[in-house]
Amino acid sequence: MNFRILMSFLLLAGVFCCPVASSGAPNVPEATPTTTPPPKRFNFADVRRRAEVLATQPFQETGTNLPDFLAKLNYDQYRDIRFRAEKTLWRDAGLPFEIQFAPLGFLFNRQVAINIVADGDSKPVEYTNDLFDYGHNQVPDNLPKDLGFAGFKVLYPLHTDSHYDEVAVFLGASYFRAVGQGQNYGLSARGLALDTGLPKPEEFPYFREFWLEKPGKDATELTVYALLDSQSVTGAYRFAIKPGVATQMEVKASIFARNKVQKFGVAPLTSMFFHGALNERFFDDFRPQVHDSDGLLLASGNGEWIWRPLNNPARLRISAYQDNNPRGFGLLQRDRSFDNYQDLEARYQIRPSIWVEPLGEWGKGSIQLIEIPSDAERYDNIAAFWVPEKPVETGQQLEFSYRLSFFLDLPTLSPGGRTLASRIGAGGAGDLNPEIRRFVIDFSGETLAKLAENTPVQAIVSASAGQIQNVVVHKNAHSNGWRLSFELLPQGVDRSELRCFLKLGNDVLTETWSYQWTVAK
Repeated sequence: MNFRILMSFLLLAGVFCCPVASSGAPNVPEATPTTTPPPKRFNFADVRRRAEVLATQPFQETGTNLPDFLAKLNYDQYRDIRFRAEKTLWRDAGLPFEIQFAPLGFLFNRQVAINIVADGDSKPVEYTNDLFDYGHNQVPDNLPKDLGFAGFKVLYPLHTDSHYDEVAVFLGASYFRAVGQGQNYGLSARGLALDTGLPKPEEFPYFREFWLEKPGKDATELTVYALLDSQSVTGAYRFAIKPGVATQMEVKASIFARNKVQKFGVAPLTSMFFHGALNERFFDDFRPQVHDSDGLLLASGNGEWIWRPLNNPARLRISAYQDNNPRGFGLLQRDRSFDNYQDLEARYQIRPSIWVEPLGEWGKGSIQLIEIPSDAERYDNIAAFWVPEKPVETGQQLEFSYRLSFFLDLPTLSPGGRTLASRIGAGGAGDLNPEIRRFVIDFSGETLAKLAENTPVQAIVSASAGQIQNVVVHKNAHSNGWRLSFELLPQGVDRSELRCFLKLGNDVLTETWSYQWTVAK
């Protein structure tokens, strides 16, 4: 079935009345021409109508049957297929944005329709096999001529005017990624997360069609529309992509539910955490840390900032932070020191963080974090998203707007003392006792740096289970911040929710450090 929008233009002819000369007859005023309405221009409302109508119809899977040549490609073989640079969209027009299309193959087996919107009119991009250089792959002679695309990449002169850098890519289900200046691709964002972390298969909505607005010569942002589809929902999305030091995307989403959804994840982020400084498991790796993100940061509706270090747990962990109208959340890569990664190829120290800023009120719900056990860095095992308090019912319509920022550092985030590092090890006095767990947290920030060593800084530490003991706070001259350490005596429990922060009198000095400890097995 062809779901492309059919654009129609209604032209109304002007009707003129000519005066009739008649002796003694009154003068008849000359009629004015009927106003002709301007041609209809393609916009977000068109995509929204498509999604609304689609939701009333049974879900139909788009074609996923690829020729064996493409279906059997491995990762390296797929990467050897390159879009021919000379065929880059808008290259000859001298525009600030350019587009390259992604081929089908490997894991990307679903064809997506891509359209260009120019002067208000939408036209499909025509596919031809000669758009791609297949590298060392042995291409069969009978390769279909109507394969289509898997997605697209956005190019922009991010660092110098003379070179176009890849700044965003939409590829696979509803996944997309972006980078700002000096960044390497890392974690991903998604259109929606449905039933993620439940004891049943996760549902993966996908963008089945895109519309790219042709930018003007002085444009600083690119507008992309997308039609989302799945067994349970349809949706219309608008992305305003603004490349820069911290590339931003303003996202508007209208969602229509075909079926009831048990867990509805808004503005989902997906990342990788293999191992880091908070390990309680052994990883046979020469690199001290391997991760795209090292923590979840939350700005709650009541003004509290919460930092949750990530981990690669021995068992599935799901954490939910109840909130009302959250101010933001994100998966961050705070550790920017190469010494802590020692990976010349992956360059984890310049992987971007993503911050989600709601535009408008989202009401009651929870920010949920899912940590999945993983035995390799190639797996994305971390997910974070917003879940509304009330379940999504069949026929329900939902509207969400938010801003995504892809950055190395945003000084405005967590204006108080930030968590600089989190560590864990055996506790106890004298001989170490592995049954006692010692936690060491370093906080840093301008206010903390100005405090004298003898300032009576107080630590507030709590645990949902077990006993907290040996709480110590002191100045850390090496980081110019403050260090908090404490011990957890489990007392037979196998998990405990931990929280701590620093204060001076009635003033809170730091964000709240939050962690779910579980027995390492």
